[in-house]
Amino acid sequence: MIETSPSKAYLKSPHSPNQTTVDMDVQKLFHMSPGLGDNSYAKNSSYQKKGSDMVKHITIEALEQVYVALTPKSIGIADLGCSSGPNTLSIIRDIIEAIGQVSCKMMSPKPEVRVYLNDLPTNDFNSVFRSLPDLYKDLNSKKERDGGFPWVSIAGYPGSFYGRLFPNNTLHFVYSSFSLHWLSKVPPGLYDEEGKTVNKGSIYISESSPAIVSEAYLKQFKEDFSLFLESRSQELTCGGCMMLILLGRIGPDHVDRGNSFLWELLSRSFSILVSQGQVEKEKVDSYDVHFYAPSRDEIEAEIKRDASFELVKFELLETGKGYDDQFRGNYGKEVAMAVRAVQESMISHHFGEAILDSLFDIYATMVDQEMLIQEINPISFAILLRKL
Repeated sequence: MIETSPSKAYLKSPHSPNQTTVDMDVQKLFHMSPGLGDNSYAKNSSYQKKGSDMVKHITIEALEQVYVALTPKSIGIADLGCSSGPNTLSIIRDIIEAIGQVSCKMMSPKPEVRVYLNDLPTNDFNSVFRSLPDLYKDLNSKKERDGGFPWVSIAGYPGSFYGRLFPNNTLHFVYSSFSLHWLSKVPPGLYDEEGKTVNKGSIYISESSPAIVSEAYLKQFKEDFSLFLESRSQELTCGGCMMLILLGRIGPDHVDRGNSFLWELLSRSFSILVSQGQVEKEKVDSYDVHFYAPSRDEIEAEIKRDASFELVKFELLETGKGYDDQFRGNYGKEVAMAVRAVQESMISHHFGEAILDSLFDIYATMVDQEMLIQEINPISFAILLRKL
């Protein structure tokens, strides 16, 4: 079990090197960049949309099978880590339409559809709520045209999914897209008894990181994912399903030309700012990301240990393939904007907002330079689980 305050990360204070301070409270600070501006998650989440679309047929098919098997009068669906922007309601629209269509085919009464949009309290729920009237209007027009549609209720549900969120047996389908690679906190094992970092010069697992760093990240992932499975096993009804999409890695090596390498380039970008005198080295040493890209074996081991779910599908998605072609020479900039949209809240808290533009300009250039040498290919996993 995770300790009472799972979202707090204990980091070394650069001003008091022998003291430990609570510097990062993930639950209070972490969120995708809000709004609709150029730096927002809404404008910089096409990578996540691509991954979701690649397995949408699996998502919809699994949902239809759950409905046919259970035929609930009221079907509960949760999107965990929903974030904001157009991706949020896109999959919800598809899910609601699929339920309407399958109930028509079965000639059964239209069910009530309860949708719970979950994310941390700092998420930009307001932008999501402002989009709901248009969604309801579209669904109502289809209801009139297609001769019936489910009654739909959509609600925001703030809180960490690393723990219980819903009453027992109230959910039939859980969807989580590009969220579970975010840990509940920076692993405490990255800091010694005096609060000093053991991962100097890196913000994630790198070639220079001692073995204790990867061990600390893996331990935190196991704790978090175990608690996630345990919580959902109580909230899902028997026969209910979960569709999980998350960033991962191939094989046991933590350092590769995928997700790990993108963090390595961000570390190098920080180092350049240090050399320019824009950032203190101690500030960089005391910053580590609450991210982990697990391997398939690590994920399957936790599913097996929990024993509440049947593993129905496990697919590897090369979501980075073709991403550079999509942006026609602006690959570095687009990657930098995507990373900024998910890391800006944490970086600005630790370093201040003044460095953001310089940091990500450097990062964009580094990504483009590396792509000339060898392709960077981050991978994702799509996992379908059924509650036993």
